[in-house]
Amino acid sequence: MEYTGSQYIGEFVDGRMEGEAEYILPTETKYVGEMKDGMFHGQGTLYFPSGSRYDAIWEKGLVVKGTYTFSDGLQYDAENWHYCDSYDRRFYTEICYGLKPAGISQLTNMDPPRKIPPGCYDCGDGFYNPTTRIVKDYKNRFLRNADDDEHEWIIRTCRKGWDETMGPKPKP
Repeated sequence: MEYTGSQYIGEFVDGRMEGEAEYILPTETKYVGEMKDGMFHGQGTLYFPSGSRYDAIWEKGLVVKGTYTFSDGLQYDAENWHYCDSYDRRFYTEICYGLKPAGISQLTNMDPPRKIPPGCYDCGDGFYNPTTRIVKDYKNRFLRNADDDEHEWIIRTCRKGWDETMGPKPKP
């Protein structure tokens, strides 16, 4: 564990992680469930720092069957996925609670949306500061340094923390 930065809370059998356990990765992702021979095995859940979770049945460290649930309660269904696809661009909260009246926009699935710090962008898993090229999570903890490709993508596609005038500028 000291080599990986992970933490294990549970029993050992013959020096191997085994039985009901909790395994915390350095990313703060946490596995709670059964272990066998040092691997996820049986029923277990991965809890992600974002609030989402993955409930699964594991066999020798591999998923046999599982269900991913987003932090807002939306459950992923590979067969009948109708959330924000090419046919229906509504957010999950709009599907559950209806659309806003004309003239009131919903910019994200979270309503009201997160307040973006001035000069930054909301890149989905945190805020990006283009001056420092650092992405911090929504609790202001360091996530990563953005490379050139990610920087360009964020600048081009993500929500900004400031308003800009769109369209033609008025004549003076």
